[in-house]
Amino acid sequence: MPPRLKNLGQSKKSTQEFVPVKEVRDGIVILKGGGMRAILLASSLNFALKSEDEQTAFIVQFQNFLNSLDFSVQIFVQSRMLDIRPYVATLEAAYKEQLDDLMRIQIREYIEFIKSFTEAANIMTKNFFVVVPYSPTAAPIGSGGTGSILPWNRSKRSAAEVDKTFGEQASQLEQRISIVQQGLIRTGVRTVQLGTEEAIELLYKMFNPGEEGKPMPLEAASRS
Repeated sequence: MPPRLKNLGQSKKSTQEFVPVKEVRDGIVILKGGGMRAILLASSLNFALKSEDEQTAFIVQFQNFLNSLDFSVQIFVQSRMLDIRPYVATLEAAYKEQLDDLMRIQIREYIEFIKSFTEAANIMTKNFFVVVPYSPTAAPIGSGGTGSILPWNRSKRSAAEVDKTFGEQASQLEQRISIVQQGLIRTGVRTVQLGTEEAIELLYKMFNPGEEGKPMPLEAASRS
């Protein structure tokens, strides 16, 4: 065996070590490096169906929105296969409760049609997100360095100090969220911030693409 392959097993690292997220608290994603992120779910609009004047107005408003920001934001689109299992489960429940034979036949045929249609059409769903960042960079006077301002540095600070610092930094992030939401609403795009459970579920599915459609493990959900 070549020398460079001898320690391959010993060099393996846990997948969690490569995930930059430390925890999710009050809907805010806290990164290992100290940064904070808020995730906004954005509504969509069909640009192609807009008139030329409406398209121009949207472009101008979106340009004004970007120019008004003095911080960066991340916009990403999540594409997933349409999961019809919850809908099919509802139909199956209605089928079992239906007493009329003709209606039972129609429901069963409709279920089979939905299954075959979605499999053949390869229907995708899209979700649009805007990530708003905030990274504390300056430590308070006499705090002894930038690391001490991080709200999860519990070894050197009391729980009250941690909560106070987190609240102050979360307030700064909320101001940025407000700026982004107000700017996007002028373009006709509505946004809502993900809560703790929603953010955890999104992150879990992003880092575990092979687990799509499966229930999230309890240990992952409990890290809020």
